[in-house]
Amino acid sequence: MKLNEKLATIQTKFKSKKSRFNSFGKYYFRSAEDILEATKPFLLEHGVTIIVNEELIGNGLDEFRSIKTTATISDGLEFISATAVVGVDLNQKGMQMPQRFGSASSYGKKYALGNLFLIDDTQDSDATNDHGASSSNVKQWLSEGNKSYDKAVEYIKAGGKVDAIKKKYSMTKDVEAHLQSL
Repeated sequence: MKLNEKLATIQTKFKSKKSRFNSFGKYYFRSAEDILEATKPFLLEHGVTIIVNEELIGNGLDEFRSIKTTATISDGLEFISATAVVGVDLNQKGMQMPQRFGSASSYGKKYALGNLFLIDDTQDSDATNDHGASSSNVKQWLSEGNKSYDKAVEYIKAGGKVDAIKKKYSMTKDVEAHLQSL
């Protein structure tokens, strides 16, 4: 069986409970650890491994950095990857620097794994909770591979402007350049 068939089987059968509770927002959510735990029964059954890698994006002088997380499934011959890019707010109040990076790392892992296993994050309250962001100017990150990015591409191809997208989303210079080129 080819890797894409193995992944399709896992995606179809995959279930990950929302076992964590956010007492501030009063909702249940799933974490990256929950997703990884739910994948374990499939690993030996399908002869695959899951690897999660992270890369810090930024030159050290940026006020805002990002973490690019890549979740990869492999059977030793082939591999399929999915990514997520999450911003690290270096000025986040109430958190020490390691907590800021740790929080962004956790979100990146969760969303890269969610992209790989086709977890519909619209049903996850954590995805719809803005954590108070609606009262500030914090924007969601637009990155390749998520539904918002696909909608942005459609919008640009239909004659929309990148500046309108930038009002709603944060994006890397590479994503902006790609949208501008469409």
